[in-house]
Amino acid sequence: MTAEERRAELVAAAVEEFAQAGLAGASTEAIARRAGISHAYLFRLYPTKRALFAATVDDAFGHVLRTFQEAYAARDPAEPVLGVLGHAYIALIEDRSRLLFQLHAYAACGDEDIRTHVRERYTAICSWIREVSGRSEDDIRVFMSTGLLLAVGAAIDAPDLAGDGSFMLRALGSQPSG
Repeated sequence: MTAEERRAELVAAAVEEFAQAGLAGASTEAIARRAGISHAYLFRLYPTKRALFAATVDDAFGHVLRTFQEAYAARDPAEPVLGVLGHAYIALIEDRSRLLFQLHAYAACGDEDIRTHVRERYTAICSWIREVSGRSEDDIRVFMSTGLLLAVGAAIDAPDLAGDGSFMLRALGSQPSG
């Protein structure tokens, strides 16, 4: 296996560990064990835990962007772009490990280097959405903030935060049936 393939396996293992414990609490020993490599080899691939965390941020935010790009490319041109991307995001947050890692990435922004890294990846997604949707800044703000609200709802296992059962439908721009 090449070093690049090992890095990909290591990042996948890191998502799981960081999702449960965050940057400060995750154990590099546990990440190495999960990846099936030695602790020493982990540090040959990534010189610090923060470097591994940053690579995991790249992977996670890259996964979101690729998912959005694929949904955009496959959409019926008559479908509203933000609706298509919203449905793609719902599918993304069903992966609990990636969801929790995403939230831990935001929580780790007390570290200036991590904050810069997360901000760059997040704003790249916002810029791409702005570009392909052609929507206003307010529409993009509402779309992104709704995504975060949906992520929190999924993380706390309360995906339908509205008492009438319409929260998810409203968030996606649909109307409740009945």
